[in-house]
Amino acid sequence: MLPGFLSPLNHHRGLIWKLAGRDIAGRYRGSALGLVWSFVQPLMMLAVYTYVFGVILSVRWEDRLQTGGEVAFAVILFSGLLVHGLFTECFNRAPTLISDNVNFVKKVIFPLEILPYTVLLSALFHAVVSVAVLLIAHLVLNQTMAWTVLLLPVTLLPLLIMIMGVSWLLASLGVFLRDIGQITTVLGTVMLFVSPIFFPVERMPESLRGLVYLNPISVIVDAVRAVVLFGEMPDWAALGVYTIVALIVAQLGYWWFQRTRHGFADVL
Repeated sequence: MLPGFLSPLNHHRGLIWKLAGRDIAGRYRGSALGLVWSFVQPLMMLAVYTYVFGVILSVRWEDRLQTGGEVAFAVILFSGLLVHGLFTECFNRAPTLISDNVNFVKKVIFPLEILPYTVLLSALFHAVVSVAVLLIAHLVLNQTMAWTVLLLPVTLLPLLIMIMGVSWLLASLGVFLRDIGQITTVLGTVMLFVSPIFFPVERMPESLRGLVYLNPISVIVDAVRAVVLFGEMPDWAALGVYTIVALIVAQLGYWWFQRTRHGFADVL
């Protein structure tokens, strides 16, 4: 028996794919390169990170990648930003998800609960392209790829579950509290710096490390780097706890959304 939050994916998968495809295509509509930008943009950002952090600032990451010089830190940084980007794209769009689709609210038979899934699939599409750029850069850098890279989907799945729960919660709250969108924008930036994206957690005072792991992306950032870049197993204990919390958040978020959705039309 599927958890309740998976039922929309099971019953409306065709509509979800269609809306997600429309969202992706709409982002590049009118541009000369179209979907090619989804590959060019992360490639350009990786080049910028390499130049700024590797060439100009000469930053290193505890010698975790023994080869690559200035490119190594950029690749490690890029992997963390990839996870942050996947989470915050959904996190920042969720509060206005219902108000941006008010035409669907007026349709009694439209399953509003699928909207967070469409945003997640759109964000996941761009994340997959960024992963491809990351893998290519890592392969060029090290001339080899550890088998642990096959565990990447396993490390990302708990994050996707967490994203859905948070998205349902914020999508509902955003209808009744319009300031939520401003708050999530600030929190998204805070998450960037209170995480192991720019530096290893080991560099932080022990008294503050717990704060880093309250960040919903920290465990996943560490896990992605472990399996893709360092050829190591992820911290299964941390990933297991994260997964349990994510499942609880997803179920509660879905329950809250379904409980409050009947008031959306009155407010909008």
